[in-house]
Amino acid sequence: MNAHVPPPAAPLRPISVRPISVRLATPRGFCAGVDRAIQIVERAIEKFGAPVYVRHEIVHNRHVVERLKAMGAVFVKELDECPDDRPVVFSAHGVPKSVPANARARELLFLDATCPLVSKVHVEAERHHAAGRHIVLIGHAGHPEVIGTMGQLPAGAITLVETEEDAERFERPGDAPLAYATQTTLSVDDTAGILKVLKRRFPELPDPHKEDICYATTNRQDAVKALGEGCELVLVVGSKNSSNSARLVEVAMRAGARAAYLVDDASQVDWAWFDGVDTVGVTAGASAPEPLIAALVDAIAARFDATVTEDAGARETVTFKLPRLLTA
Repeated sequence: MNAHVPPPAAPLRPISVRPISVRLATPRGFCAGVDRAIQIVERAIEKFGAPVYVRHEIVHNRHVVERLKAMGAVFVKELDECPDDRPVVFSAHGVPKSVPANARARELLFLDATCPLVSKVHVEAERHHAAGRHIVLIGHAGHPEVIGTMGQLPAGAITLVETEEDAERFERPGDAPLAYATQTTLSVDDTAGILKVLKRRFPELPDPHKEDICYATTNRQDAVKALGEGCELVLVVGSKNSSNSARLVEVAMRAGARAAYLVDDASQVDWAWFDGVDTVGVTAGASAPEPLIAALVDAIAARFDATVTEDAGARETVTFKLPRLLTA
């Protein structure tokens, strides 16, 4: 009786697979503000133990939030959901002034993870208000960063403008001089269009001391423009509620990509998107971890004969200090 011979193991990939070029954008993924915010939550858990409460998602990425939950972070919508005896962290997007004021009134131990570049916008808004200017804020209604910026000043001190049509309809309150600020994660091109309308209508509108759209947003949009010019398909790793990630999809399409999609991770890829594609570009929003990008590239390489190259791009060396409470 012959011994049973098991069938040969199936190969990990087909013997013949179609070649494909994969271009990785540079820079991509975490920016300094996101990295700092995540470190603040991690260090707070290490120093004070779990749970540590976090008002709103620390950054807009599902995987980051789930990992921090597993470490002991508890995410809440409002401060009144936090107990008096546990630390609370404010998200990277910034908060209205009323939030830290309420925390101080309750004598809560709190850590502010607001990105320093968002804090810069807050300071500029206060400076304009102190000078008697009415502020036009270019941004997206309901985004936590916009809520935080508008919450720095009394009601009515800031008018939100989302589109060029809004800019055409905007009416100056009385004879107040004007200033403008922007959400830091907007499309550079969209913002330029809105600003062009505003400056045509109000030529005296001054520029901010520095650009409000942050360096990381600008760098990632420049990098994805290069992908869109040479790739039929562009995949952006990032969560649906991430403003800067959603803008990357739009920028890729405008730059010439035949298709561009936002995916949380490789599991959300529809491989039919690759039909007829010879070159795919891969990038990630500023709140997406690098391992998710690597896993997406691995998933592509498991299905195609992939040649992976990394685009030349801006090299980011910016770092932001952690709060003293966590470094002492």
